[in-house]
Amino acid sequence: MQDLDSIKTSETNDKIKHHISRNLKGLNEQSRNYIKDIVVLINKEIGINKIVSLLLFGSQQVEMENTIVSDCDLLFIFKNRVSNRHIKEMERYFIALEIKHNFKEPTSNLTREILSVIQHSTGMFVSHFLTRQKFWEQAKFYKIFRVNRVFSAIFAPRNIVLGNVIQNSTILFGEDLRNSIRHKIKISVREIFRSTVMNLFISFFALLIGPIKELNSIKYQLEAIKWSLKASNYYCYEDSELLDKITERFISFESPKHQAKAQRFYSKFLELRKNPINDLKFMIFSPLRILRIHMKAIIFRKLIKRKVRQKSSLPKDQIIDRHTFPLTY
Repeated sequence: MQDLDSIKTSETNDKIKHHISRNLKGLNEQSRNYIKDIVVLINKEIGINKIVSLLLFGSQQVEMENTIVSDCDLLFIFKNRVSNRHIKEMERYFIALEIKHNFKEPTSNLTREILSVIQHSTGMFVSHFLTRQKFWEQAKFYKIFRVNRVFSAIFAPRNIVLGNVIQNSTILFGEDLRNSIRHKIKISVREIFRSTVMNLFISFFALLIGPIKELNSIKYQLEAIKWSLKASNYYCYEDSELLDKITERFISFESPKHQAKAQRFYSKFLELRKNPINDLKFMIFSPLRILRIHMKAIIFRKLIKRKVRQKSSLPKDQIIDRHTFPLTY
């Protein structure tokens, strides 16, 4: 009887893997194997029918940028009847699978334990997020991403992050619940100020731990710049482009005499994402660039609002197409 149950479980897991595989084309082997293992784990522990929706978002998606510092970001939305106890128990296995598939380093000393706490408080370098359907539908950020409630309330650009997830995600399994919260995503200048503070905090933290080579501080610096660009880009355009496209936009925001300098910085940023090494000069200038990214985004949005007002006040025969607006500073 036990052998029969094992055969049935194996057959179910194979069907799940096959179903998921159809949506994983284009991902690298590391990510595919990680996702399949996690889904099989959930089926074993609580049953795959408890998942309402499974989203893949971020840089691991098909045709997105994928580098050595990229996470494999998965958002599991469970049915409301799945208890917190079950979610916490599964999370321990998830962490083990992240380590197995090289998305997370094992914590071997006190310093790394502290870093692990910081990562889980902010959501940095976490490859799985487990929540329940009611929290998703209420758009409760700290419950969706299981981050520190106080930190997220003060610093996290919650609507920008949720907006990016909605636009920059793929449904791997279950229902598409993205439209259920789209109307709740309201972008204001407060969001961009939160992004500024949060990413400056991460940037200075990276500089602080910079002398300890084994902590690989450059990855925190790169993450701060990446999220500064993504958040500011979403604030300006409300879309989710690849990083090379976003950097082109922010280079164009600079005055002609500053564009070459910006080009060098962003080229170095994209290069370090592919080959992360502690570059002290790059890290020292990163906080200033992060501040500049957010300032340019605020200026850009103000210009767009001003031009929209001017456009609406013109007679119909004098209205200029918005694509022809010169964006000058």
